[in-house]
Parts: sequence; C-alpha cells; structure tokens
Amino acid sequence: MTFQLQAICVQHPEAQQVLALQDITLSIQAGEQLALIGPSGAGKTSLLHTLACAIQPTLGNMHAFETEPWKVKNKERHQLRSRLFLAPQTPPLPPRQRVINAVLAGKLPQWSTWKALCSLIKPAEPLLAYEALSHFHLQEKLYARVDRLSGGERQRCSMARALVSNAEAFLMDEPLSALDPVLAIQTLNVLQTEARQRQAVLVCSLHQVELARQYFPRIIGLCHGRIVFDESSNNVTDEMIASLYKMGNQQQIMPSPPSEPSHTLKANSVISRC
Repeated sequence: MTFQLQAICVQHPEAQQVLALQDITLSIQAGEQLALIGPSGAGKTSLLHTLACAIQPTLGNMHAFETEPWKVKNKERHQLRSRLFLAPQTPPLPPRQRVINAVLAGKLPQWSTWKALCSLIKPAEPLLAYEALSHFHLQEKLYARVDRLSGGERQRCSMARALVSNAEAFLMDEPLSALDPVLAIQTLNVLQTEARQRQAVLVCSLHQVELARQYFPRIIGLCHGRIVFDESSNNVTDEMIASLYKMGNQQQIMPSPPSEPSHTLKANSVISRC
C-alpha cells in the first residue's frame, strides 16, 4: 500500500478557519493510476499536497509507504519525501536558470550537496536531462533559459524533471492545463508509461474530464473538500459528472476546524523539486 488515509481533515493553508479537506478516507495501491476531478476549489490541490507530506492533517491518520509521516523524525520524513514527486500547476522554476539545471533538479534528493553545487556550474548528467526532455519534444531547449519558455514548455520541463527523479509516486496538479490537445495526450501517455514501468503511483488532478474518463482506470470526484465518488472510470456516468459540478456552484458553509492546534508544514522543500 502506497497511501492510506483515514478520516483526514486538513485546514486551508491560507485560511486557517476553513477546512480544505473533510473526512477523507482513501487507499492507493502501488502502481495505481487515478484522476482527481471536481470544480475549482474542490480540494484537489490540497489532497495532492497532503499525499506529498507537504501539509500536516488536522485530524485523522495517514500512512505513506507504510510509514506515518507525521509521527517520525524530520530526517525520516525528508527521506520519505524523496520517494514522492509533487508537480504544481505552475512550476516554480527560477527564471534565469538553464533548462538542463531545472530538469536535473529532480536528482537532488539522491545527490550530495557537493555534487549538486558542482552541477550548477557543469551539469552532472546532461544526457539524462536530454533524454528526459526528448520524451516531451523539448530536447532542443536543453540549454535555453527558463524565462524563454512558454507556459506549456515550462509544464513539460517540470514533467521531464519527474522522469529523472527516483520517485515512486507522481502527484501532478493540472499537468495539462497549458497544453494543446495533442501535446496533452502525448504528455499524459509519457507520464502513464513511466509510472507503469516503475510500478509507481500516478495521481493527476484534471479539469479535462473526458481525458480522465478515457485514460484513467479510477476517478475520484471531489467537491467542497469531500470525496463525492471514488469509482472505476467505467462506472462514472454523465449524470455523476453533472451533479459533481452542479454541487460546486452551490455555496456551502464550511465547518470551523477543531480548536486543537494544528501544524502546517511549508511545502517549499517538496515543491522546489517539482
């Protein structure tokens, strides 16, 4: 079992009086591929950050790779995060950085500090970066500056970073949002093939519902921070989809979080890899 969540509640990082996730119970097996769908603000990003051990739940129990991440020492939790790859919708790539360095940052958890510093001057594994970029038809951008890339190219650069990592779980937040339909399908195929070859988990939040239904065997519908359905894609009907997004247009008063203190971990250490 890669992930096991039981009755998880999570406070919204930017609004401490609002619950971003409520009573989330979820199991994800090694090698599973699933899509998260739902209206904007449904909790998809918060769930991805929770799985990435970037946000500590307020209530409930969580296991990742048979470990309770919030009951171990910081060093152990850091090692656990090295097995996860979180890719935000807008990759936080330094604008003056070269693409080759941005991609090779996916190797940082495996490199020593000395090797990482040396690689900034002379990239340590240029062929690895080139091959990863070639999967996304970006190999000619190897030595380009990040600020010269389009939004879609930056997203694919982030996906290439995932390929060079040793991650056993890919957590992708809207990885296709800046891509045209052809590139979106190509990118999705690369991610799914890589995850399948590694027997890694792949969780993608998507606004492209039809792609979710066509390419993912399992779909989780979220709304107002709750799981509305968790079904095989064959069982997800048009009526279920319509109901999910209709719920998103209805205002809901979110309960206040429990009075006990909670701790939200800054996601910089995870997101900086993605």
